[in-house]
Amino acid sequence: MKTLYGIQYLRALAALAVVLFHATERSGGHFRIGAAGVDVFFVISGFIMWTMSERRPVTPLRFVLDRLQRIAPSYWIVTAIMIGGAVVGLFPNMKLTASHIFGSLLFIPLRSPSNGEIWPVLVQGWTLNFEMFFYVIFAACLFLPRRLRLGGLIGVFIAFVIAGVIIDPQSALLMTYTRPIILEFVAGAVLGQFWLKGNVAGFALGLALIIASIAGFAAIEVLGLEFNELTCGPLAVALVLGMVSVERSGRLPEIAPLTYLGNASYSIYLWHTLAISVIVKLVATMPIPSDVVAFIAMISGTLLGVFAYELVEKPLRNLLRNFSWRRARPSPA
Repeated sequence: MKTLYGIQYLRALAALAVVLFHATERSGGHFRIGAAGVDVFFVISGFIMWTMSERRPVTPLRFVLDRLQRIAPSYWIVTAIMIGGAVVGLFPNMKLTASHIFGSLLFIPLRSPSNGEIWPVLVQGWTLNFEMFFYVIFAACLFLPRRLRLGGLIGVFIAFVIAGVIIDPQSALLMTYTRPIILEFVAGAVLGQFWLKGNVAGFALGLALIIASIAGFAAIEVLGLEFNELTCGPLAVALVLGMVSVERSGRLPEIAPLTYLGNASYSIYLWHTLAISVIVKLVATMPIPSDVVAFIAMISGTLLGVFAYELVEKPLRNLLRNFSWRRARPSPA
């Protein structure tokens, strides 16, 4: 599929927002709106999965295997590093159990023995539990006739959310899969359908949506407004719709650094907390302002993610792609 630069820019900015959120949090500062980068990621994920599957038909099994190949290896590596660090005492507050480790590796939501939160060993991996859930439901909908897929996807996710409201689940599994945040994936898929049909806003309205969504995020941060998927989700949808609308108009410039960071956004998201933890511990006894610490930690986390993208994610992806191609290649007669 042709590169959509607007989507890449949003992936880059969402990743940097999450990095800054964690950097300020660990250094004693405050930038909670950075966590809304996750909402933007979820909308983008729905958009990309829908447009890719419509333009390049794929079987349900192939879809799931492709997504696992894309998501799992890097995540497993960082999780293994976290486990190893906990074993040797680098993370004294982390408690490990076999069930939590296996649940983390298999993308099964479980409560952490460290703090009771529904977090895997690698805390930011909680979003991947949602991603994998979306992929499984999306793959199931691929069994439906094409004209019914989007409606089926919407119906299933709405049903999960309604079930959560009715039964008020207490288990980690059901609490995760019935959260309204899952509707952000569906909203992204709907935007993808609009994009494919050419039914998006023009340049002026698209730019207005971008400005309005950024203003909304800023208001949440500055005014201390309610922060959850019910407030951030619609803003994330408006931001993605505005960006793809501006791109459709042909007036979105190509910004190479943002495109690159968009490509590296997954590695940045996975790896950045390792660098932030190191920086915060190194400067803990130094008289450095918290804002400076946050800035240094953000740069370090981003750079570690970029290095991991070049040295881990890209080589792994190429290796697995070549392996898959060889296995799929027909045997000689």
